[in-house]
Amino acid sequence: MTDPAQFFTTLSIWAIPVLFAITLHEVAHGWAARALGDPTAAALGRLSLNPIRHIDPVGTILVPAVMLFLGGFLFGWAKPVPVNMHNLRKPRQHMALVAIAGPGANLVMALGWVILLKTALTLGADNTVWTFLGLMSVAGIIINLVLMILNLLPLPPLDGGRVLAGLLPPNGARVLDRIEPYGLVILIVLLAVGILGQVIAVPLGLAQGWLYGLVGLDPSQVY
Repeated sequence: MTDPAQFFTTLSIWAIPVLFAITLHEVAHGWAARALGDPTAAALGRLSLNPIRHIDPVGTILVPAVMLFLGGFLFGWAKPVPVNMHNLRKPRQHMALVAIAGPGANLVMALGWVILLKTALTLGADNTVWTFLGLMSVAGIIINLVLMILNLLPLPPLDGGRVLAGLLPPNGARVLDRIEPYGLVILIVLLAVGILGQVIAVPLGLAQGWLYGLVGLDPSQVY
């Protein structure tokens, strides 16, 4: 994307969906942790829905903007919500529930965005505001599904890795713990060689089709 005007138009469409997808993903971890016995996130003020409290300059701003400019695979992250698993009533099992809460929040948000998309397409075929909201809804669906699918990959420190650690016997969980320091490097390598995008593309397409079907949308109707 070399046209600055086009970049800023695209940025205006994606900014709010990305901010809220990343923010609510993290807040959901904190809500789940508090419900299961760990007040750490609440004590540190990290259950706020104000995105400013959760922004990571690199993961929330720089990486999504660069990926958007390059026209590539869009993802990002916020400051992780702190969770002390030893405060949880059943540390290993409940840590898995805390982990799954993030992708679960992304699925709920994707459902909300697809309802807004249906509304925009129904009410605003020739209305500029509704068209903009429709385009923003498509962005919201995509970024939330991408974050959900990405985080469900069974690689620590992703949520899927935490869930897997909670399901495995202690020896298996310790193997994942040893992999965790290298998890981000593994992800970057997979992204750089194009494997990560391919892994996510198929479930992303299936999930989008499922969401559109829930509200009776034909994919050919979508922008």
